[in-house]
Amino acid sequence: MPLDLRPDVSTSDAPLLSLTGVTKTFPGVRALSNVSLNLHPGKVTALVGENGAGKSTVVKVLTGIYQPDEGDIRVDGRPVRFPTPQYAESAGVTAIHQETVLFDELSVAENIFLGHAPKGRFGLIDTATMNSNAAEILSGLGAKIDPGTTLKELGTANKHLVAIARALSVDARVVIMDEPTAALSHTEIEELYELVEGLKAQGKAILFISHKFDEIFRIADDYTVFRDGQMIGEGAIANVSEAELVKMMVGRDVSQIFPERDRQLGDKVLDVQGYEHPTEFADISFTLRRGEILGFYGLVGAGRSEFMQALFGTTLPSAGEVWIDGASITIRSPADAVSHGIVYVPEDRGKQGAIGALPIFQNVTLPSLARTSQKGFLRLAEEFKLAREYSERLDLRAASLDTHVGNLSGGNQQKVVIAKWLATEPKVIILDEPTKGIDIGSKAAVHEFMAELAAQGLAVIMVSSEIPEIVGMSDRVIVMREGRIAAELDRDNITPETLVSYAAGISETSS
Repeated sequence: MPLDLRPDVSTSDAPLLSLTGVTKTFPGVRALSNVSLNLHPGKVTALVGENGAGKSTVVKVLTGIYQPDEGDIRVDGRPVRFPTPQYAESAGVTAIHQETVLFDELSVAENIFLGHAPKGRFGLIDTATMNSNAAEILSGLGAKIDPGTTLKELGTANKHLVAIARALSVDARVVIMDEPTAALSHTEIEELYELVEGLKAQGKAILFISHKFDEIFRIADDYTVFRDGQMIGEGAIANVSEAELVKMMVGRDVSQIFPERDRQLGDKVLDVQGYEHPTEFADISFTLRRGEILGFYGLVGAGRSEFMQALFGTTLPSAGEVWIDGASITIRSPADAVSHGIVYVPEDRGKQGAIGALPIFQNVTLPSLARTSQKGFLRLAEEFKLAREYSERLDLRAASLDTHVGNLSGGNQQKVVIAKWLATEPKVIILDEPTKGIDIGSKAAVHEFMAELAAQGLAVIMVSSEIPEIVGMSDRVIVMREGRIAAELDRDNITPETLVSYAAGISETSS
């Protein structure tokens, strides 16, 4: 159904949806402890907290994936139960998740209306109406996407817009947005803000989960802070400062996000010349030294991740050469890359980085089985020892190393992926959006660890869309635009203005 942005006539200040005294326990972990949450019509409530604070669990309670052990859920003041996601959806609760759950082999329209497609005669799906309605919703989002396109043909940003369109295709009264801007460009983020304002005008209650404080203070009316599964505080966003929110989130002051570093660069370890792909990137050349953090910046579609995947052997280049420690190497697979000391922590940790159905210790040791086996037999004690070493170094928070990775928060899943590759003792580590979707406390921990790795002589490539991260962590930055290097900036010339100018094509290419 098309998105209706007409104002709602309701003016009630009572919560549209509320949680009271909700507790949820898993084996060995109390994810939520007596938490409360109030969502009001026509308002955006920002839910803030570190990874592991309970945000994802409360979203799953609200959407019927989990049922609380204790406590009440009320809609319009009436107690309700959501035994399945379908019950939650029928009550008008819909969610746009951080990790989109879509189907690559279906069309865009089929993904949007999956489970509630319009029917025609004999109960068959009315494809024409479905495509028309999908086009109307996408148009309302400012998305130029053909509803008949197969989803797998779209990039990450457009897939995220399809997920938003799917959430808006039901008659939602409560809209949950979990890191909705993570894969969007600046223009698409602005369009999302306009959409949120329209939903507010309709009288919808919006729960907005983000780790980006500029977004929270730009769009939220109210805030609720979770820490360690408990509700710490709530109120109007106008009455709280960023520093106060951070202190509530982490229980301490976090004044220095980016660590001070003694930047001592060593010999050249990686040399890439003339790397090309027929459709994704062209003429990528650069060098990397031991102890260096080389940032890669660019707008969505610049080709950064595509190049990194080719350098790791996930895809094959059409031209180019690579040298490690002065020796020419050939990379035709990830196994080749790992054998030469190049590892890659991908942006999409859910699909490419970890195996959710396996426990932490098996994920961490998977690429290092030669170190944890003897005569073809795995040694469990050695696996646990190796996994424990790197889990502790990254401050990975879990009940035990037997915990399945799929049950961890996004930030802790990211730490598992980083630990997995560090255990291979690489020469070059590629971190693709290393702090995407993780909280400010975990970001600080990842930044500290990156600084520690560089200090130990590891060469680090960091792909990031967050300008403060690029400016704060990089020794040198390569800016990409439309699959090519637009600029190479040394430490003294890395500023937000120069990064954006080169990425947007405002400045001429320089090196």
